[in-house]
Order: sequence, then C-alpha cells, then structure tokens
Amino acid sequence: MIAVCLKWVDHRPEFDEYGAPSSPDARFAGVSAADQAALEWALRCRDAWSGTGSDNLIEVVAITVGPAQADAILNDALVAGVSRAIRVDLPFGTASRVVAACIAPLISHASVVLCGDYSPDRGTGSVPAFLAHELGFAQALGLIDIDLRAPHDTTALRRLDGGRRERLAITSPIVASVEGSTARLRRAPLRSMLGTKRIETMPGLAHIAADNVTTLARPYRPRPRVLAGPVGATTLDRVRAITDASAAVSHGETVVLEPAAAADRILATLGDWGYISVPS
Repeated sequence: MIAVCLKWVDHRPEFDEYGAPSSPDARFAGVSAADQAALEWALRCRDAWSGTGSDNLIEVVAITVGPAQADAILNDALVAGVSRAIRVDLPFGTASRVVAACIAPLISHASVVLCGDYSPDRGTGSVPAFLAHELGFAQALGLIDIDLRAPHDTTALRRLDGGRRERLAITSPIVASVEGSTARLRRAPLRSMLGTKRIETMPGLAHIAADNVTTLARPYRPRPRVLAGPVGATTLDRVRAITDASAAVSHGETVVLEPAAAADRILATLGDWGYISVPS
C-alpha cells in the first residue's frame, strides 16, 4: 500500500495577531502544490511498481485531517486515481503531532508514505517527521526527484544548502516529502469524474485530541542581545557615541592562537557583541 497525506488549506490564508492561521475559506481552499506533487508521485509509484493486470495494482490511499469541507480535496484525489480516501474528523488547526498520531494507525501497513514538504498556511513541514516517528519508519524529507526503479531499489535526490545535492537510497517502509516543483498532477480522465466515489470518515482519537493544547502565546522573537552602554562624561558624549558614523568599519581578522587562548578570545568577543555575559 502507498499512502499520500493531503492537507486542506486556504490558498489565501489569513492569520490572527499571534500568527496562527484562521480556518480556511471553502471558496479558496484546496491543497498545496507540494501535496499535489506528492499525490502524483504516489500514482507514479503505483504505475511503476504494480504488476500487469488490474488485480495486481498497488493500492493508493489518500488521507487528510479536517472538517467535512475537506472532502473536496479527497474527491479530487479519487478522481485522479487513488483507490481509497479517508478523512479523519478533527478541527482545522490541530497540532502536527496530533495529526500524525491520528493518521499513523490508519496507514501503518503502507510501504511508502508521501507528503508535501510544506503547506501555505505555516510552511513548517513538520507532519512528515512526526509521522515517521509515530510509524517507526525511516524518513527522507525535501526530495526534488525520485528514481522509480523497483520498490526495494529506489533512489531519490534531496536539496542541500549551498546548491549541493544528496542522493539517498530509499528502503521501505519510509515517509518521504517532496517539493511542489518535482511533479505536476495528471489530468483526471472523464470516466473518473462521472463515477460515484465514497470517502471513509474516521473519528479522531479522543485521548490524543484532548492533548491538543496550543502553546503559542505570541509571535516568536529572538532574545535581544545585551549591549554595553555608551561611554561618555556627558549626555552629549554618550549620544555621539551611539550615533557616531565616523568610526572605522571593522572587518574580520584571522587570529592564530592556542586552543585555550582561542576559547578565551571567542568568549570575550561574544561578550563584547552582547550574546553572552562574561564575568570580569
């Protein structure tokens, strides 16, 4: 079984004063480009790994978490060619760890779980990592290409910092997330659009959902640095010390020291910059 996780989100998200996204407007809601790419890769995996004949097709299951309005994205997934669609009935905005805990028991028999690497509302991409933890699967996150040779002989390419790339050997069971630019969802055939599709609805796990406590109280701001006060005998001198633009511009310097002296120099510099407090 191949599972693909889809998130129902607003393509024109609005946020409250604490940075939390509001419930999606059904008129503008759907899935992200990354989730569409994940769905397309799930269908490609099925096509590449299934045997000949319709009886040998690998089952592809689309799953989402959300209210009844989220059925719209599962209908689109069924039209695109997935075998089953499951919606876990939980309110929008449920924490990622709770989403993963509710999804995991339903797809525990999957050999490959595909997700988008981000969503437009927050962009954290944390659900795949939580899901891999819940399932006990390996994880390969932020993939930009997958080489579909065989279920147990597959490689993928992942983006690294500095323009570098990392090639991974994919061994099932695994949770993988893909970037939205990696694939474009196929056009659904007309016969699929005309057929009747059924969406399975599952209740969220009550004991897990009860722990869904929002801990975000305000937007994150980094801790301010502690800087030394300006030096000057008079108020005017201290103002000039703060606003003086004639001071020489400092540049990096290369210093060769013994390890102990180098450590003292680093601590002293961090103290001068206000990052740490250095005892006198």
